[in-house]
Amino acid sequence: MIIQIYWVLLIIYIFMSWVPSTRDTKFGQLLEKIAEPYLGFFRKFIPPLGMIDISPIVGLFTLNLISRGVEELFILLSKYLL
Repeated sequence: MIIQIYWVLLIIYIFMSWVPSTRDTKFGQLLEKIAEPYLGFFRKFIPPLGMIDISPIVGLFTLNLISRGVEELFILLSKYLL
């Protein structure tokens, strides 16, 4: 559930990039502190394609894969422990 909440915060932060003045608010600055360390990791390896930054898409995809992996791990553990 924590990963899903983080995923939603990343989506909000990404949409805020379409309206740059929203990042100057306290909420925008808070989201920047939360989202940029994760998204910055992907920006190191994935250069923008012209004016389009696809690193957030890769970051969201990766977070989704991690979420599914953690979910499957808990399912497997619950089968063996119960």
